[in-house]
Amino acid sequence: MRSKKFLRAEQAALIWDAPGLIAGVDEAGRGPLAGPVVAAAVILDDLNPIAGLADSKKLTALKRERLYDEIRAKALCCSIAEATVEEIDEFNILQATMLAMRRAVEGLRLKPTKVLVDGNRLPVLDVLAEAIVKGDSKVQAISAASILAKVHRDRWCQELHAQYPQYGFDGHKGYGTAAHLQALKEHGATPWHRKSFSPVAEVLK
Repeated sequence: MRSKKFLRAEQAALIWDAPGLIAGVDEAGRGPLAGPVVAAAVILDDLNPIAGLADSKKLTALKRERLYDEIRAKALCCSIAEATVEEIDEFNILQATMLAMRRAVEGLRLKPTKVLVDGNRLPVLDVLAEAIVKGDSKVQAISAASILAKVHRDRWCQELHAQYPQYGFDGHKGYGTAAHLQALKEHGATPWHRKSFSPVAEVLK
């Protein structure tokens, strides 16, 4: 009996904690009224550490930009993916976020043994995965992913601001601030606004 228990325990350890590459995954842009939701997946190089990794929301824009370049240079591999405004409106923001996360993982050049995802929900993946609440402040690979996703989306908002300066996307980044809501009332919705979000739906009536 003892040997059978030992075998079961050994198998469980191999299944759930198999050694290998670990990918961190996070998203940016679930809450805004406009633009895609962005996800990133990162496999860090233990032999090439990156100092200062943290939850992207706790870093300055300048620090995020610097770390973005360092992550891209030092990580074993990384991937950034999106789910479009159309997909958000069709599937809802949660399902679109899961879709972006799955695309980010599938876009990695190397296949991870395990994927650690920020939050309490997991996308459908063909590898072992674990959801970690507040993972962006606990797991460095998730912190790195949060930085890539945030910088990528912020850069997208800068480009949108150049097209539609009257909305102020360079400041609010698409979130439903008073200034953004006022701009929606005055100018209507752009093609990049999420029609399924109620403040946008209101101006489209």
